[in-house]
Amino acid sequence: MKKIWTGLLICMMSPMTLSAQVSLWDELKEKNAQEQTNNGKESCDSSLFIPEGFLKSCDDLMNGWFANYYVKQRPTSEAMPAQRYISDEVYVERLSKLPYLMEMPYNSIVRNCINLYVERRRGVLECMLGLADFYFPMIEKALDENNLPIELKYLAIVESALNPTALSRAGAYGLWQFILPTGKAYGLEINSLIDERGDPVKATYAACEYFKDMYEIYGDWSLVIAAYNCGSGNVNKAIARAGGVRDYWAIYNYLPRETRTYVPLFIAANYAMNYYSYHGLAPVKTNLPLATDTITITNQLHFDQIAEMLNVDKKMLKELNPQYKKEIIPGNIKPHPLRLPTIEAYEFVSLQDTIYNHRVNDFFANRSYVEPGGSTSRSSSNDTRIVHKVTSGQTLNTIANKYGVTTSQIKKWNGLKSNRLNKGARLTLYIDNGGLELAGNTPKKENNTSTKEAKLTDAITTPVTETKGQEDVVAKSEPVADVSVVKEKEIKIPEKTSDTKKNAFKKYKVRKGDSYFSISQRYPNLSVEELMKLNNTRKATLKVGQVIKVPAV
Repeated sequence: MKKIWTGLLICMMSPMTLSAQVSLWDELKEKNAQEQTNNGKESCDSSLFIPEGFLKSCDDLMNGWFANYYVKQRPTSEAMPAQRYISDEVYVERLSKLPYLMEMPYNSIVRNCINLYVERRRGVLECMLGLADFYFPMIEKALDENNLPIELKYLAIVESALNPTALSRAGAYGLWQFILPTGKAYGLEINSLIDERGDPVKATYAACEYFKDMYEIYGDWSLVIAAYNCGSGNVNKAIARAGGVRDYWAIYNYLPRETRTYVPLFIAANYAMNYYSYHGLAPVKTNLPLATDTITITNQLHFDQIAEMLNVDKKMLKELNPQYKKEIIPGNIKPHPLRLPTIEAYEFVSLQDTIYNHRVNDFFANRSYVEPGGSTSRSSSNDTRIVHKVTSGQTLNTIANKYGVTTSQIKKWNGLKSNRLNKGARLTLYIDNGGLELAGNTPKKENNTSTKEAKLTDAITTPVTETKGQEDVVAKSEPVADVSVVKEKEIKIPEKTSDTKKNAFKKYKVRKGDSYFSISQRYPNLSVEELMKLNNTRKATLKVGQVIKVPAV
């Protein structure tokens, strides 16, 4: 048997009004405010205690993300007739007709909880009805796959008012109000970037596992629901105090005060979500995209990259993917899901390389390696940012050789996990141009000292002639004094015959900031590939102080 973690707390809910709907919403707000007493505690009669958390969560729903962003149109329920009085017999009959596996008994406490939904919290119920079209299908799918009663979906009504970002004062979070230890115990990832308690799908599957564990212990769904609220420890104590009987209504008086109302609220939620029209209520119309699809992200990705390239509202991205705390999907660590409206999901697939590369260095500038003193492994003051469009037949290796960088650098700059490239993809590169402008090969301004050193260094030449079948023969050159004490002077290169000039080269000592690309830019008609071939190497990196061959002219 699995070790059961206790301590799941009820979500927080409390009533207010939709700011967009002035008249009726304000009336509801005033009425709800009058009904609240003692720091948000409310009772329908002296025997009913409504948890403060329930009231706060309704307030969060009505004043928060849903009411202000997703409500499209207020229902016309005020024009619909409502039954003024409903007898107990009618309530009993309606509850008995629900095609449920779970027991739905009726009593005065359940009646008062029904009245709380359909009379005192009418606006909240209509909002939850609007949300149900979006969240219930994914919840029902998880419950069905785990062979659990589908009516358990209404427990999310009591827990969070169907708000995936609901946060209680005790730290319970998400649609199913997991506290952090319990969430981790049931496999939910929680760190600085991700809190899967906010992922409606993963959190629902975790809740299913908890339901199954509790049912294995108690074999009674009312006790399972009670344990979900106050923990199995409190339920076990109540059972012991009641003489060992395992029945929710038999141990009712021994349960924590909040939990006594929890099961009646669940039964009332089942009633209200099915018979709302009999009470003159209707779902609000929302902007929630009912048709969505999930994409697996395998690179580091920021919500701004998605919003800018797909022209979607970033608020919508956050509400469809509430598990990402900092608007960052760390797909570079492991694959993570991204939920999008169906049309945008198809568009993402066709543009994913462009989206991954869009402003990547603006959002992910963290250094993976740094040298003491402030120099980094990525760039120098000579670096120029360019965008390369991949053409047919190009590979990471050919692109790296073209620009004098490494394949690992290209992958790092663009967040690539594999060597596969798509034709038309745009790659961001940081090219060390050695202080030269790429377009016109115009040297940048240098101070006098560096200019003198460059002239002297470039002027140290060693003519070579290539003989068939032999190694290159390097001619001796006269030693040159320390650069710091030699006066600036022009060192002339000896005239060569045409054959000698064709194969002549000189030695060049690599300085800080040099690359094969920046060096090749100093010589007309010399490519990076030719320069690397001249030095008999396939390695695109250079080290300071390394001596390489360069053309003599």
